[in-house]
Amino acid sequence: MTPAIIVFVLLLFIGAPVAVVMAMSGLAGGFAIGGERMLGIIADRMFSGVSGFLLIAVPYFIFTAELMNQGGLTHKLIAFNNALFGRVRGSLSHVNISVSVFFAGLTGAAVTDTVAIGKIMIPEMKKQGYDAEYAAAVTACSSIIGPIIPPSVVMVVYATLLRDISVIDLFAGGIIPGLIMALALLGVSFFLAWKRNYPKQAPTPFKMAVMAFLLALPAMVVPLIILGGILSGLTTITEASGFAAVYAIVIGVVFYRNLTWRKIWDSLVTTVRFSGVVFFLLATSAVLGWFVTRSGIARDAASMITTVSDAAFVQLMLVCLLLIVIGTVMDVLPALVVIAPVLVPAMIQLGFDPLHFAILMIVVLNISNVTPPVGMTLMTAARIAEVPYERAIVASLPFYVSFLVVIVLLAAFPALSTWIPSLL
Repeated sequence: MTPAIIVFVLLLFIGAPVAVVMAMSGLAGGFAIGGERMLGIIADRMFSGVSGFLLIAVPYFIFTAELMNQGGLTHKLIAFNNALFGRVRGSLSHVNISVSVFFAGLTGAAVTDTVAIGKIMIPEMKKQGYDAEYAAAVTACSSIIGPIIPPSVVMVVYATLLRDISVIDLFAGGIIPGLIMALALLGVSFFLAWKRNYPKQAPTPFKMAVMAFLLALPAMVVPLIILGGILSGLTTITEASGFAAVYAIVIGVVFYRNLTWRKIWDSLVTTVRFSGVVFFLLATSAVLGWFVTRSGIARDAASMITTVSDAAFVQLMLVCLLLIVIGTVMDVLPALVVIAPVLVPAMIQLGFDPLHFAILMIVVLNISNVTPPVGMTLMTAARIAEVPYERAIVASLPFYVSFLVVIVLLAAFPALSTWIPSLL
């Protein structure tokens, strides 16, 4: 085990890509366990890590999100949500959050949400008198909802890494936590809008509100296609994701008429690039996961957690704190594939519900998207807002505190994550 840890820490310290870190540390650990005869297993483990039928859904989800973004969906959703919140003080801030809830049913990735919504909302918020750093903060923090409310690329990856939980249960389990996060953000947004006297807009006439709803309706059907088909059992996740991509092309070309062949090609290129990163991470994580299983690290981690405290809630809080620390130096997917094979078996061994811990882990790691220094969504939003990253960090603190409250609620009340899956 020692050679694997040394290689892992050394490569991580010198800034090697996370996929290379996982592959080389697993290789070193395997060699330490069984010598050269173990090296032949590495290629087999890498292939098995990306050979699951479930993973076909990943590029389809990414492709669907790109198509909807390229087809002008974001403008339609913003117009509809603006009709709902326009007369309320700080309306654009609330619209930013509510649009992310709708967009979460399409993207499954936080950074995609940040770029799609941020390029429209941030300049408009600045134009109407909102602080640039606040516009960046609310955009980045609301984008975290994307991977929580299904569909979610992160959840598909989790179900592939830890096959003791179905991705259907993960999708169902993320609905309530995602909505709670949205309500927490809206609470902070309403308070700050009142305190800072942010502007409000004129009420939207009823006819215009109805028209905005009708224009956004075809796009809002996409989550119903995906979730309705999956949760009802009519389709598999892969089938639902493929059908959603076809539907996105049809409404983009026929209904909205904004989707050209060039935009479809650009969407395909983006899908291939992002999918390549995800699949390479999964392949190398399978090597590290195999070594973790053989070495007994998970068992040792469980023993170490129990030595600190016997109280289940305290143990969960300690693990959440560890995940937050990891999230400060690693992005969500790399952190998930590195830590999940170690922590999840340990927590199951301690008696925690696998689904409850899975949702909690996914929520906490996604919050790392706004945790400096490697907060990708916050960094992206700051660039769009043309504001220093440090100022965006300070502006995001009230929203970050609300996320911490959500973590405590999810840890204290497992039913928030398990109730909807239990109905299925």
